This record gives sequence, structure tokens and C-alpha cells, in this order.
Amino acid sequence: MLNLLSLLILPLLGTISSQSFPEVLSREEEEKYLKLWQEGSEDARNKLIEHNLRLVAHIVKKFENTKEDKNDLLSVGAFGLIKAVDTFNFDSNTKLSTYAARCIENEILMYLRSTKRKRQTSWLYATIGQDKDGNEITLSDVIEDPQTSMLDKLLSEENKKKLQEALKVLTEREYHIISRRYGLDTGVVETQREIAKSLKISRSYVSRIEKRALTKLYLEMMK
Repeated sequence: MLNLLSLLILPLLGTISSQSFPEVLSREEEEKYLKLWQEGSEDARNKLIEHNLRLVAHIVKKFENTKEDKNDLLSVGAFGLIKAVDTFNFDSNTKLSTYAARCIENEILMYLRSTKRKRQTSWLYATIGQDKDGNEITLSDVIEDPQTSMLDKLLSEENKKKLQEALKVLTEREYHIISRRYGLDTGVVETQREIAKSLKISRSYVSRIEKRALTKLYLEMMK
């Protein structure tokens, strides 16, 4: 996504990176361009974006301690600014800069949350070795689940619809084991030992697959 964003708003990023920010519009100028933009002027829209780039750079500074790449944050922030200009309510008493600041910050926060989830997932599925049967062991297989009553949360009435969608992230084997363990398809609950015997694999391997699948489901449903 970031590569595509960078291509779409490359001229804007060049302005930010060079520190040669366009001057902030005066109140009269902003009102003029807002009126023209309301009437459909693309040139006015571009002016409103360009002259608020300084705001993007200012907000990005608040996230310097996240250790994210500055250009990535600028890309995301600029995208938030564009969305703000495109969705601004012309009848609102709110200033464009106030509305844009919220949009820019929200866009950056969503990006950071998404990045954090991806890193957590990568960390959980990092391979740390093999078991005696030659099967890969990942961190998610050996650590305790950080969430309490994970299964209860996943199978609760209010989560049923989300669970159906989340199940699509599982591999065929993961779904097969989860389905049999919790009776998702037949209503018949089987033990790990019963599943292991029928599949001719170890009970500990079934346990790891179950745990990995539950973790994937939880992460998917928390999005």
C-alpha cells in the first residue's frame, strides 16, 4: 500500500521531505478555495492539500518515538490529509485544519495498529525448532495464550458471525482440527487424543495446531 501511496502523492512528499513547505493559507484564502472546491474545482482541491502539508509534517513529529520510517508516516499522513479535504463538510463550523488534523492522526494510528498486528503475527509464527517427529515448532506452539478464556470469546453468540469470516484464514488442516475439537460442523466434540489417533499424528502436534489456529482466529477477529 505504501508504495502505491508514494507514487500517487510523490509531488507532495517531495515538498515535505525538502522542508520547503507551502505557506499556510490565510483565512480568506482558505474560504475562497473551499468555496471553489465545493463548486468542483480540482485546482482548488489541490491548493487546499498542498498548503496543509505543513500540518502533516507537524503531526508526524508526534510519532517519532514509534521508530517507524518517517517517509512511511508522511505517506500515510498525506493520504489522511487528502481524505480530509475530500470529505470535508462545507456546512460545518469546524475549521479544515482541525478536521484534517484528526483525519491525519487517525490514519497514522490505524497504520501503526495494523503494523503492530503484523509484527505480532510474525513473532508468534517464528520457527524455533522441530519436534521429535520432524514437525516445525513455532513460538505460538510453546508460549501460553496471552488471552484468558480465548475459546469462550471466539464462540460467544455475539462473535459467531465474525468467527465464520475469521475461519477463512485457517489452513485446511487447522480448520479440520478446530472443527472436530469444538464440534463446529457436526456438534460432536472430540479430544486431542481421538483426533491424533485418526490422523496418525502425535497428540502434542494436534495441541500445537489447535493453539496456533486459535491464536490466528483471535488476531483476525480483533481487527
